[in-house]
Amino acid sequence: MAASDEDDKHLAHEDSDDDSYNDDTDHELLQGNSRADYDDDDDDDDDDDDDEIALEEDETLNIPRLHDNFSVLKEADIRQRMEESIDQVSSVLSVSKVEASVLLLHYNWSVSKVHDAWFADEKQAREKAGLLVKPLIELPDHGYILCVICLESFPRDGFKSTACGHPYCNDCWSKYIKTAIADGPGSLLLKCPEPSCHAAVGEDMVGLFVSEEEKNKYSGYFVMSYIEESKMIKWCPGPGCENAIKFVAGSENFDVSCLCSHSFCWNCTQEAHRPVDCETVTKWMSKNSSEAENVNYILAFTKPCPKCRRPIEKNMGCSHMTCRAPCNFQFCWLCLQDWSRHGACNRYEENPEEQRRKKAKDYVMRYTHYFERWATNQKSMKKAAADLQNVQNEQIEILGRIQAEPEVQLKFLTEAWQRIVECRRVLTWTYAYGYYLSDEDPAKRNLFEYLQGEAESGLERLHDCAEKDLLPFLKNQQPSKKFIEFRKKLLVLTRVTRNYFENLVKALQNGLSDVNSQGSSSVSKKPKRDPTMTNAAADAVALIGARSFDTNINESSATAQGSWICAYCTYVNDVSATNCTMCGRGPWTCDLCTFANLRTSSTCAVCSEPRQPN
Repeated sequence: MAASDEDDKHLAHEDSDDDSYNDDTDHELLQGNSRADYDDDDDDDDDDDDDEIALEEDETLNIPRLHDNFSVLKEADIRQRMEESIDQVSSVLSVSKVEASVLLLHYNWSVSKVHDAWFADEKQAREKAGLLVKPLIELPDHGYILCVICLESFPRDGFKSTACGHPYCNDCWSKYIKTAIADGPGSLLLKCPEPSCHAAVGEDMVGLFVSEEEKNKYSGYFVMSYIEESKMIKWCPGPGCENAIKFVAGSENFDVSCLCSHSFCWNCTQEAHRPVDCETVTKWMSKNSSEAENVNYILAFTKPCPKCRRPIEKNMGCSHMTCRAPCNFQFCWLCLQDWSRHGACNRYEENPEEQRRKKAKDYVMRYTHYFERWATNQKSMKKAAADLQNVQNEQIEILGRIQAEPEVQLKFLTEAWQRIVECRRVLTWTYAYGYYLSDEDPAKRNLFEYLQGEAESGLERLHDCAEKDLLPFLKNQQPSKKFIEFRKKLLVLTRVTRNYFENLVKALQNGLSDVNSQGSSSVSKKPKRDPTMTNAAADAVALIGARSFDTNINESSATAQGSWICAYCTYVNDVSATNCTMCGRGPWTCDLCTFANLRTSSTCAVCSEPRQPN
């Protein structure tokens, strides 16, 4: 990941100092991982469907919350936190709220830093913040006073001053403060107009001379300063969004989602890209917008005119090429020789330029392969996010009315679409990962492509079921038995797809370290159906099916020689080997999700299904 464990611990320690006093307000925050729970009381409503409802609840509870590493803060939540910080400083230091807010601004909104500085040296802390104990000059109680800015005299009630006592007329104060607010957030640290004076101009003074609109702008600067000084809170970068995200220190997942539906990486604020690290994303996005790709296309699919060197693309069948005016040079596309003296060019001759062109073409084709799938899955993810909104806003209500089902029993649809959106996002970025994965270690590439392929196949089955199998139930009332079967199918698909992607993400985050890089591996899966298989496993195999791969290794001959074949990479191991020498895995395949487990494992590492007897 982009941040180390030590950094997370350090941030957690600093953040806990500042937020320890307002933990009791966390329940009022809008949690990014909130989701509706099933109502247990509804289990008694339909005695005939107890088994199906029990399955639904069991499967649904096994689906983890999609987001548990952050909280979404609205402006009201942020202001409440600010007020609590101000109240605490004001109470502990026995200063006014205006002075407390000035101190917090100068100490980065850290309550602990304010307390430490104040109790270490109160005088120095006051001087840094511009909080004077007594005025620098005394004003007369009567008569006229000269304003040194506009050089006009005014009675005593026509003047105002900060704690320093330097007098300025109300009109000059108004212009001075309004200009500062118009200039931006620097108005929060406004000082007395006297050049040599550092007395702070507090919020109370600002409120005397500005309009309501300017007050709101000034207040907004306060909120901005609070967010920007916090190490664990950031603004949502979504267009027009005014929410902030509070990150949970120590979380390994940096992907967060705002209430505005915008998902991003909290670490780099780019589009959410788990499990790919921020550096890879930066390189990939830069590559997608780089002019270098145009250059590579020119190298791969064009040739330079031998005379003027302008790139030319072949758009007709014959090899007789004519450069555009004013050059008009005619040449052979294959050998680039002058057409007027051209003969046969079938004899092979080493040509460094051709080798460079072929290399560029291979490079472009490889990039196109990964970019096309990255872009396609990204588009599918955005469409799935829109479909999720449609399910939540319209389809659940329609389905409940037509199929006579309470909405609480239809939350499995929302869970399925949330899983689809999340998995599409992960799958999108695995193609960027695959592009930068080195070809020098074929075993790792084989493992990556296998895990990616299994996850993608599972996701396509889930997406197809949620998108197409639901349609008949939205049009006409169907028999309850059919709807129960659809619900069970979607729940199983959701669970199995989750397992595939958790396995993929874990492998990528570990750098594909599960494979032994002594050589390449070819995947082999031979799922089987055992008579003693559990009902859940039978349902999964019946609903999902299993991908099958052929192997070129003769299993019977290997067994006869006292060895065993790895069910994952087909490597022939010695009979005494506990785990596969090549990939570190064992020979048995889970009946439910087809994952290849350690030879000594009694339960599947992906779906926890017990190993079935042979």
